[in-house]
Amino acid sequence: MNVGTLAASNLKTTWKYQQAHPPMGIYHIRNVVNDKTFIGSALNLTGAINGSSIQLNAGSYPFRALQAEWREFGSESFVFEILDELSATEGPGYDYRPDLAVLEEIWLEKSEPYGERGYNQKKKGTEERLRLIAQNRSSNS
Repeated sequence: MNVGTLAASNLKTTWKYQQAHPPMGIYHIRNVVNDKTFIGSALNLTGAINGSSIQLNAGSYPFRALQAEWREFGSESFVFEILDELSATEGPGYDYRPDLAVLEEIWLEKSEPYGERGYNQKKKGTEERLRLIAQNRSSNS
């Protein structure tokens, strides 16, 4: 193989790598002692799982209840699992975040990981958000 062919091959490999999308989808962090779970979505599942593990081990995870039980039960009492993967079927410029948000909502509705069942915070419904906006406006007037 000559230098020109090798350079072209390297460019093609680099381009393919840049176009490839990392695995994306829905994951959960499950406490095997009490079966409580946290459900999240990510454009990069590997990165999200690794990042969550690092944050939990450092004591800086944003969900306090999960962080507290991580400290109480230890890392060996938790498993990270991929629940659902979203395939990258669109072109490289496609924004998958809205698709992931819908998929996450489906998993949250199905699993209901709130309160005694999990670590997620229940999202406010439309009526509650509108009430908060109106309340905010009236207090700023």
